[in-house]
Amino acid sequence: MAGSDAFLVEGRVTEILSDRTYQVELANGHRLLAFATERTRNEFAGVMPGEIVKLQLTPFDLSTGRLLVAKKTN
Repeated sequence: MAGSDAFLVEGRVTEILSDRTYQVELANGHRLLAFATERTRNEFAGVMPGEIVKLQLTPFDLSTGRLLVAKKTN
């Protein structure tokens, strides 16, 4: 997925599907699956629904994204 066409978006975790798969909703209401890579799995281990995350998407498939950063919300 890494490449010059990829872009970053921010969304809110709505559901945890497995240890590395999350349902994320973007600001425009679009829902997609987000995956944590093996390298970042430990960083996303404590992500809970409602937290804000940054995703990397490719214009070729807007239904899945790669998790990059999790922001803790209070």
